[in-house]
Amino acid sequence: MRYLATMLLSSLLLSLSSLANAESQLPWWWNSDWWEKGQIETPVNHPIRINNTVVVNGDSEIPVVIARPDDNKKYPAVLFQHGRRGLDDLIQLHVKRLAARGFVVVAGDVYKGQLVDNYPIEHDYSLEADVNSVLDYLMTRKDISSNKACIYSHTRGGYYSLKVAVKFKRQDNDLACYVSYYPHMQDPNLPEPAQVYRYAVEANDMKLPTLIFIGEDEQYQRRRPIEASIKAMQENKVDARLIIYPGVGRGFDFRPDNVRSFADDLASKDAIQRATNFMNKHLGAQ
Repeated sequence: MRYLATMLLSSLLLSLSSLANAESQLPWWWNSDWWEKGQIETPVNHPIRINNTVVVNGDSEIPVVIARPDDNKKYPAVLFQHGRRGLDDLIQLHVKRLAARGFVVVAGDVYKGQLVDNYPIEHDYSLEADVNSVLDYLMTRKDISSNKACIYSHTRGGYYSLKVAVKFKRQDNDLACYVSYYPHMQDPNLPEPAQVYRYAVEANDMKLPTLIFIGEDEQYQRRRPIEASIKAMQENKVDARLIIYPGVGRGFDFRPDNVRSFADDLASKDAIQRATNFMNKHLGAQ
């Protein structure tokens, strides 16, 4: 009898293992509930409100946009970090779209904080401390429901975010995950060979669950360090995933309407929903 029970248990465990292995082999975009049961996940939508404040860090006076659901409830904390473009009106649309998913989103314009022109070529290392200060401000807010934040970025903002997580050691206590759209995963001030053939050394020390989105037509000198960074994280047993969207290139989430494609829209909507699920999971949202 004991032998039979052992055999049945072993068979059950083998079946579950095979099922789990089969699931892990599916493409990242596969949805069995949709394919087999016709179930489509319903996005969460919230009306939003916008406020503004200023965060002071030494001589920097950083304008900050706060976007959140338009009610009196608490929501998980997200730090949005802009890239070379700055926090202009087009990028603020992404901040609003993210808040509508059910987050308190704080976005600091670190370029204006130091009177730096948008689209800088060289990287100013002092800006990293300004990003860190905006994170300090986010964590003091009374309307957040999580005791940690996720850091969410694009382009060069991905590098600022990486530095804040690792160099400033915020991944140890204050950050729960890292999300970025086609991030610059290398020090922008390093020479061209380092941009193409290497990746930011900080990625070797990244411990946060990581989700990165790129298009298959991403620039080679950006895509290669991103892929190498993800590989390094995975080898270090970090929960790191790279999502590659077919038919789109860099900037698919903020390309203006006169040049947007249907593929851009599909990638943008899918990415923000995947990011929402990912952040809710790691922020402990219900």
